[in-house]
Amino acid sequence: MDAVKIRNRTLIRSLARLVAFGSRCLFITCRKNIIEDAPRVSPYTPHDESYLYCVWHDNMLGALFSGRTVKMAALTSRHADGEYVAEVMEAVGIQPFRGSSNHGGATAVRQLMDAAQSYDITITSDGPRGPRRVIKPGIVFLASQSGRKIIPVAFAAKRAWKPQGKWTDLVVPKPFTTCHAIGGAPMEVPPNLSRDQLGPYVEELQRRMDELQLRADRLAGSECVGTIRGEACRKPTKAA
Repeated sequence: MDAVKIRNRTLIRSLARLVAFGSRCLFITCRKNIIEDAPRVSPYTPHDESYLYCVWHDNMLGALFSGRTVKMAALTSRHADGEYVAEVMEAVGIQPFRGSSNHGGATAVRQLMDAAQSYDITITSDGPRGPRRVIKPGIVFLASQSGRKIIPVAFAAKRAWKPQGKWTDLVVPKPFTTCHAIGGAPMEVPPNLSRDQLGPYVEELQRRMDELQLRADRLAGSECVGTIRGEACRKPTKAA
């Protein structure tokens, strides 16, 4: 996308709908194993409580298309790539909010605080600039201010393409493969924490995300397991 910047809004919307349709068709061919570590935490089934879903940037496609969300909003960046993602989200019924830690962050947080009263919210907590699979404190701050619990999410596919981006790849399942999506147990954050008090809870969320991703990778028997905190891919160890 860096070589050619598409600015026509109608064209962007048309391309986004095409991407959404193609992705839906791809995921229809896949066998999906949806695992909930606690009752009624899946975004694809009705539930009474609203949650904040923590997803790695490279697992974004799996989170979007493993099922149809019931009442979801999501934060996307304000740069050009974020516009494409926002249009795809709208095409699949997800309400996008535009912002980042550098541009529009305060406005986005206010919007998300309001949205958290009636929507589930998905945040790619290592995006949009990385480093890969390293939690940024924004989702923990939002949990503290909104009173919503965080659901860590992991995704892995038995066979997948992994096109490289600037700082991460994107997991794209191959047709007819098996995908595993895991929703971890809800994580509570004490109310009204200052930004200086977030550290221990950011570390706890990082630990939960790392463990959950390792579990998903092992279920999938995928080529890379335990790729955390920006570490290089390592092959799974075969049993003796």
